[in-house]
Amino acid sequence: MAVSGTTTFNMEFTEIAEEAFERAGRELHSGYDLRTARRSMNLLTIEWANRGVNMWTIEEGFVNLVQGTATYDLPANTIDLIEQFIRTSEGNAVTQTDLNLTRISVDNYSSIPNKLTQGRPIQAWVDRKTDNPQITVWPVPNQGTALEPFYVLRFYRLKRIDDAGTGVNTADMPFRFFPALVAGLAYYLATKIPEGMARLEMLKAQYDEQYTLAAGEDREKASEMLIPRLYGPR
Repeated sequence: MAVSGTTTFNMEFTEIAEEAFERAGRELHSGYDLRTARRSMNLLTIEWANRGVNMWTIEEGFVNLVQGTATYDLPANTIDLIEQFIRTSEGNAVTQTDLNLTRISVDNYSSIPNKLTQGRPIQAWVDRKTDNPQITVWPVPNQGTALEPFYVLRFYRLKRIDDAGTGVNTADMPFRFFPALVAGLAYYLATKIPEGMARLEMLKAQYDEQYTLAAGEDREKASEMLIPRLYGPR
């Protein structure tokens, strides 16, 4: 017997909702069922953002720094930055250099005596505002002078998972997370419908198991080396 020869299985939102409702103990019947499933799915993916790093949501970005300007807007759907660095002489195969930016807290930033000092930035504070996340660098860039090259702030960010959308949209995630998505949505829906109350414990266990399996696979596979940072006497 021949296999299908395809590996393109995907699920539209309506199919995800149908499968989740069936697991919760009833069939999807109405437009309101779709609305409540969409709302629960959006809350579910927000929960995943709170659980930690989802590898497929990592995205590279950049900001061209301006002399004398310390604070810059990040994309509105940014959850957080996981890496940030300054690139000098971008595009020059001989002199292009990436230099790490040390991330500091608001407390550290507030304790800097002169926040107008100009130079090559070496520190960054990320202000995770609700609708307009920003990054502030210090020293303030002095690019454009005869002494320093052009600076580009480059970063790797965690972006929000796209909303559930309409019935024809697919989920914004790798296929590996489909079982966890359906299991999680079934559990969320079961808390809201009478038919699901008796299944809550089972559905919660299935959801936890499927998310653990997916999250365990969704990780860096490279070897890691930990090097202690040694400081001399002060």
